[in-house]
Amino acid sequence: MDELRSVMEVMFFGAVAVTKAVVPHLREQGSGAIVQISSMGGQLLMPGFGAYCAAKFALEGMSEALAAEVEPVGVRVLIVEPGAFGTEFGGARMHRSREIEAYRDLPTRAAVDTMDGTQPGDPANAAQAIVRVLDAEKPPLRLALGADAVEALRGKRAELRADLDAWEEVSRATAL
Repeated sequence: MDELRSVMEVMFFGAVAVTKAVVPHLREQGSGAIVQISSMGGQLLMPGFGAYCAAKFALEGMSEALAAEVEPVGVRVLIVEPGAFGTEFGGARMHRSREIEAYRDLPTRAAVDTMDGTQPGDPANAAQAIVRVLDAEKPPLRLALGADAVEALRGKRAELRADLDAWEEVSRATAL
């Protein structure tokens, strides 16, 4: 539980604190943008990344609500959902929880342990993409970055749609 609290403190509550500090100034000036760096993990879960994804899911939920609240006063919110980029994600500075024998065969830990330095995304190109979107007349609420993020998020949305369609009758049968 302490590990989850720690991850939430940094990845969610830290972003909330910064957002709370800046929103009054942006509201007063009637313009501006808040860019929240999430992850494709803010929309989909990868085994072994429960705490990370929970924090990113929370950040995205808060950011989506914030976008609706500040849009009328001229402030925009952009949720950035990158895939694998050439950062230290997966590197020596990444916190790793203790290994649990029952999950030893999951490929997640091995994939992360070998990914540092091989990620396809270029952080400089990501920054340029973010600026390009912020300069757009009608920017999206969410911006996937990287082919891996686009494909993973597209797959997740197709899975959600298929479940909704398959169980629509059961869902609608709950009406009075």
